[in-house]
Amino acid sequence: MSRVKIVYAVGELLRQWRKRRGLSQLDLAIAADVSARHVSLVETGRSTPSADMILRLAEQLHVPLRDRNHLLLAAGFAPRYAQRPLDDAALSGALGAVRRVLRAHEPYPALVFDRRWNIVMTNRAVDPFFAYVAPDLLRPPVNLVRLGLDPRGLASLVVNLADVRAVFRSRISRQLAAAPDAALAALYEELLGPQTEEPTSDRVHADVVLPMILRVGDRELRLFSTITTFGTPTDITIEEIAVESYYPADAESAAYFTR
Repeated sequence: MSRVKIVYAVGELLRQWRKRRGLSQLDLAIAADVSARHVSLVETGRSTPSADMILRLAEQLHVPLRDRNHLLLAAGFAPRYAQRPLDDAALSGALGAVRRVLRAHEPYPALVFDRRWNIVMTNRAVDPFFAYVAPDLLRPPVNLVRLGLDPRGLASLVVNLADVRAVFRSRISRQLAAAPDAALAALYEELLGPQTEEPTSDRVHADVVLPMILRVGDRELRLFSTITTFGTPTDITIEEIAVESYYPADAESAAYFTR
């Protein structure tokens, strides 16, 4: 590939990210402290951006680390961000922190999932719920969305399944809008689209806590969750994992877990 084509390729990718974020060239220029003319020249391939300039623009566009590597490669530069297995020695500090978070959350359930919602780790409070799941759904990689919505998974326990499905739909729609991913889009189409049922709670459409209601035996457990991510990751693996922690929404649910 000629240098002209390489420069145009990275410029076009940056233009796509800018459009995705709803920014004008002037908006991006002000945020990155460069001239709007320079942004225009980079996007049209008439200026050759340095690796540092590419990363400077990518930072302001909130481009994920994985895609920043793609931008660098498109411009003929080496990737800057590593992607290691979570159990790699270089990630031992982060892995230790995640394990402490999971243990500290017991006796309530907590789990770690990646960018495609595959479960990476869980605490012991999650294990009893797997007894209700068909064995083939527990073969790695175990997908949290499929586990929650498949009738052979936890869906048979979920009282307000339409609400839970709507929450998944909202979360993954936002995720795909922020950073397109073909595998995640396929998962969305398989399990979440098209919408054929209406949520039972208006709170699904509001940005407030919505409990997930599970019927376990003769009990109804009401849980809400929070999602935690690393603040300033420099490794792709760490950036792409999240910890989802479940909390009891009432005294009866809390008593179930503390027993």
